[in-house]
Amino acid sequence: MNKYEHNIKCLHGDLVLPVLSNQKMNAYLKEIGDILEIKKQFTFHCARHTFATTVTLTNGVPIESVSKMLGHKSLKTTQHYAKILDKKVSEDMNALKEKLKIMSQKAATNVSSAHKDNKTNK
Repeated sequence: MNKYEHNIKCLHGDLVLPVLSNQKMNAYLKEIGDILEIKKQFTFHCARHTFATTVTLTNGVPIESVSKMLGHKSLKTTQHYAKILDKKVSEDMNALKEKLKIMSQKAATNVSSAHKDNKTNK
């Protein structure tokens, strides 16, 4: 950050880092993806979304702080990301419910088999 403390855009815009255009940022992300041989196309929008959901909100950063970091004027804009997390939690809970159901069925089968084996051995 020291590198940019005298940057004209940072000084006049009260910014810590210079703001790149969306087009330039996407070009940099493509270059990084090419270097790492990642076939998926990355965009600045995708990066912001991942930062908001995966990096901050899922790690307990308050939504008000995330809103400020993303430069949102309204908390309602940031709440969109929280709704996505709610949907993900719901999906994860349904997946867990299915796993527990399968485990319960296997346990019941094992108990039943063990009970039959005990009767046979007597």
